[in-house]
Amino acid sequence: MKNMTLVSIAESCNGTLHLAGTNLEKCAAGVVLDSRKVEKDYIFIATKGERVDGHDFIPQVMEKGALAVVCEKKPEDENIPYILVKDSFQALKSIAEYYRMQLDIKVVGITGSVGKTSTKEFIAGVLSEKYKVLKTEGNFNNEIGLPLTVLQMKEEHEVAVLEMGINHFGEMHRLSKIAKPDVCVMTNIGQCHLEFLGTREGILKAKSEIFDFADEQAAIFVNGDDDMLITIPERNGKLPVHFGLNPSNEVYADNMENRGLFGSEVKIHVKNEDGTEECFAASVPLPGEHMVYNALAAAGVARLLGLSIEQIQSGIAAVKPVGGRSNIIRAEKYTLIDDCYNANPVSMEAAIDLLNMALTRKVAVLGDMFELGENSDALHERVGKYAVENSVDMLLCVGKNSKLMYEAAVKKREELQNCTKLHYFETREDLEAVLDSLLEEKDTVLIKASHGMGFHTVVNKLSQ
Repeated sequence: MKNMTLVSIAESCNGTLHLAGTNLEKCAAGVVLDSRKVEKDYIFIATKGERVDGHDFIPQVMEKGALAVVCEKKPEDENIPYILVKDSFQALKSIAEYYRMQLDIKVVGITGSVGKTSTKEFIAGVLSEKYKVLKTEGNFNNEIGLPLTVLQMKEEHEVAVLEMGINHFGEMHRLSKIAKPDVCVMTNIGQCHLEFLGTREGILKAKSEIFDFADEQAAIFVNGDDDMLITIPERNGKLPVHFGLNPSNEVYADNMENRGLFGSEVKIHVKNEDGTEECFAASVPLPGEHMVYNALAAAGVARLLGLSIEQIQSGIAAVKPVGGRSNIIRAEKYTLIDDCYNANPVSMEAAIDLLNMALTRKVAVLGDMFELGENSDALHERVGKYAVENSVDMLLCVGKNSKLMYEAAVKKREELQNCTKLHYFETREDLEAVLDSLLEEKDTVLIKASHGMGFHTVVNKLSQ
């Protein structure tokens, strides 16, 4: 890792370096929190968790060949190289911030209420047609995951695509300080995290902290069809680039041909600063209108970074779904829409829209949405009504909060006098006990809830 000597690491996190005959010129080969991932010449940051204290594993990581440890208390064996700090988690962030500045690498930071991960996949996939790309893996998008991702950068990487997730004011400010994005992408301003951010205006304010430490000439790409993001003004004399389906956007799509659950064919337009316009066909392999937005964001960023039209077309067509996020699974009996990673009202409704593209009987298995604040009841009711209004053949509601979803669906069914079949289950286990008996062969089944509901077990059960 470039310039990551023990002296520079200690200075970056205001730690006190204690040496035991270590070569001061040697650079660390990696930095990790997980003792199981330690390899020769790695730095192990010992953190104290609710159940496990990383300090207990210091002897083992030194046996594995760790270069040194960063810790909050002196190791039992003080004859090892260690850096003593007040707060190991803060040290992690400070070390990552320092390391980010050692590498000449373009950073694309992605934030928004919904669609960050799928947008990340599109942008990283397209940019990989030309560059060596590092991207956020899994849910490593918070104040622990993002610095760990930054610390995975290597000198051979040319671009890093970083997902930046928050639910409190100030978090994005701190993430931006670490990532220092050269390109900022904002997907939308929805209604998740209202519990902590209050209103959509509050969400916009919190997400906009991404600009606090962005490069002075950073390019900004925002969803121009979002009523909140369209209000973002110019920054340092540069206007945001807008993407969306409206032709008023600088990057937009038209001539959409829906291929159901297997994506869509579109024509993408990119307006250049000189007034000219480029236009090309693209095959978006993932279903749903929201995936077209992701492709548009990727096309805009890719043109900025010098990719050809052919590279953009190839990159978009090759994008694969992420497990738990609108992943289409063709199981033996059913077609599953695995979207159980997370949920909020906007993504719930988008998933129901996606389900409606199916040509078979449509079943929605929906569970509780968390962190919705004082509007939680009304938002669960809204989803229940939406499912009935949009011709879902059967709705299965699961969880304490989803009782309201179910009750609202019952009222809407009576109002519309349609034949949507409705069922409520207090727990996921209650659902799983009878699920097979409720489904019919060849059903298309949407499975979606907040991550804490553990709906991946429902996907596993139906995939067998």
